[in-house]
Amino acid sequence: MTKAEFVELVQKNGEFESKAAAERAVKAFIDSVTEALTKKESVSLVGFGTFSTAEVAEKSGTVPGTDKTYTKPAHTAPKFKFGKTLKDAVAGN
Repeated sequence: MTKAEFVELVQKNGEFESKAAAERAVKAFIDSVTEALTKKESVSLVGFGTFSTAEVAEKSGTVPGTDKTYTKPAHTAPKFKFGKTLKDAVAGN
């Protein structure tokens, strides 16, 4: 599903009067979650899931097929943990 198709679905399910209003709602949601995660806060939506961050340690390895090595620096990565309601809905329960 593309972003445009998702906006149409949000418009239908949210009963927005226009696609522009639905697109603003989607953009506001994405921007809000992004802002919270950059502050290392988690966003918990009961039944849907939890957006959070995790600290990933520095890691080194070798490039397959060569003798070259690389080091990936420590960084913060986004995570999402699915809620039970969402898991059950997708599983068909």
